[in-house]
Amino acid sequence: MAKVAFLGLGIMGYPMAGHLQAAGHEVTVYNRTAAKAEAWVAQHGGAMATTPNEAAQDAEFVMACVGNDDDLRMVCTGEDGAFHGMAEDATFVDHTTVSAKVTRELYAAGQTKGIAFVDAPISGGQAGAENGVLSIMCGGDQVAYDAAEPIMQVYSKICRRIGDSGAGQMTKMCNQIAIAGLVQGLSEALHFAEKAGLDGRSVVEVISQGAAGSWQMANRYETMLDDHFEHGFAVDWMRKDLGICLETADDTGASLPVTALVDQFYKDVQKLGGGRWDTSSLFKRLRALG
Repeated sequence: MAKVAFLGLGIMGYPMAGHLQAAGHEVTVYNRTAAKAEAWVAQHGGAMATTPNEAAQDAEFVMACVGNDDDLRMVCTGEDGAFHGMAEDATFVDHTTVSAKVTRELYAAGQTKGIAFVDAPISGGQAGAENGVLSIMCGGDQVAYDAAEPIMQVYSKICRRIGDSGAGQMTKMCNQIAIAGLVQGLSEALHFAEKAGLDGRSVVEVISQGAAGSWQMANRYETMLDDHFEHGFAVDWMRKDLGICLETADDTGASLPVTALVDQFYKDVQKLGGGRWDTSSLFKRLRALG
């Protein structure tokens, strides 16, 4: 068992930290809104800290799941950042979806302090976090990954090192690119079925058993047809992620025409007031078009 700090108790981090405490690790949590940390301690035990620095004191592993590049910099190297409190040879594991650029920046900053840094973005949504079955894609030094893998296994169904620092974030971009196209395709199929006067549920019952089947189809088609879009990962966060994908594509020379188009469709969803709707709300956009 290890002494672990967990920074960020959103819809993903809250249950992930809970799994660590339940597994017997000694967990100290930090959240920007202290009330969330207080609620977590009341539910799970463990301890809370008022700053990332305080949370990181004596921790062997510091896990983070925050919002974006700036949030990650703040909890790592800000005035009260975790890097100031971490001991040499401690490991920082970042579960946030951020740019590979900030990942490599913080990896280098950690190196100067003797701190290992593993980028470990996650996929599986709120349900995956709550059930401890996330997919985790990692970048960083092999030794650091090997040390952190047993900690991450507590809330994952698969955890893999893909390559050096930044490789985890690059893999998460592949994940988001694939999801964007899948959700748009599913939305168009359901929209077409409605316009053709077909029963959407009957259609999916058949086509999901063939080559068209996907996780999105199996888990989202009913809520899409029922006009329910409160199931986890929000459009605002997806647009943040797709922005990272498109910016990185410019740097690498990759061509992402479908991703760019779907990003604009999500912009339309935001204009409909759906920034907090989940990503399957692309279907609601099509319904709104008539």
